[in-house]
Amino acid sequence: MKKTAIIVLVLAMALVGCKEKTEQKAESGAVRYLTIGTGGVTGVYYPTGGAISKLVNENSDKYNLRMTVESTGGSVFNVNALMNGDLQMGVVQSDLQYQAYKGLGEWTGNPQEKLRAMFAIHPEAVTILSAADKNINSVADLKGKVVNIGAPGTGQRVNALDLFAAAGIDEKDVTIEGIKPAEAAGMLQDGRIDAYFYTVGHPNGSIKEAVAGARKVAFVPVDADLVAKLVAEQPYYAPADIPVAQYPGVTNTADVPTFGVKATICTSAAVPDDVIYTVTKEVFENIEELRKLHPALAVLTRENMMQGLSAPLHPGAVKYFKEVGLIK
Repeated sequence: MKKTAIIVLVLAMALVGCKEKTEQKAESGAVRYLTIGTGGVTGVYYPTGGAISKLVNENSDKYNLRMTVESTGGSVFNVNALMNGDLQMGVVQSDLQYQAYKGLGEWTGNPQEKLRAMFAIHPEAVTILSAADKNINSVADLKGKVVNIGAPGTGQRVNALDLFAAAGIDEKDVTIEGIKPAEAAGMLQDGRIDAYFYTVGHPNGSIKEAVAGARKVAFVPVDADLVAKLVAEQPYYAPADIPVAQYPGVTNTADVPTFGVKATICTSAAVPDDVIYTVTKEVFENIEELRKLHPALAVLTRENMMQGLSAPLHPGAVKYFKEVGLIK
């Protein structure tokens, strides 16, 4: 009888414990899942998305949030996926954020009014890498050449076409390819293309691959007049320089002038305020960890992460920024 009583007591205590755990889980709510869309795996978008996911997932139990990172086609894809509800966050170039919200470019006549900004990350330079034997010393020299400007839906394609328009280059003047940057380095080395565009933070893996090949390569400068024209016409562009010291073997001997944008993190108005508040807080309170992730992120500060945001801020981000005095 004693043994039976002990067994019954143990079972009763176990049932109480299970009940308490179940009640705690019910009170805290079910785990919510969110996905951040990035870009190609050789760029900065993908590891940045991975770092943000890691920060959130380290406190998954605390927030009841689980975050995954997805390699995507880039900025345009990410905006459309955010609006469709397929993504909850996405990396978007500042120029495409502006165009999407205003109903310009890819979204002409169809403004994405539910697009919301969270914060900016690294600066990105519009980079043109060419085969040195093709003697492409200026943007005008791209005429008559085979140039990869990126697949439809990518930021670099938009930037390339903006530059062509500013330089008076018709698309018919260039043989255009639309391949991923990860494939462009090999095609440049194989002689299948003469140059390629990549809007990216530096240093970059694809460009390092191209520079390390047997065929000598060079960055194509964008002259000051063209940069000034682009900056005057589009408020999201800014002058930029490509640091050649990060690419031993490139034929350029000094940093190369160009123009650029900023990578930003965007979301949708449909994503709950507390989710965006949590992600924003985790990122801003762990900036040091992000800085160590990639040289392109080393320049991050709380202040410059507030730049390049042309869509309205998500209320969840606003709540955090007001708490820490970044906005009034």
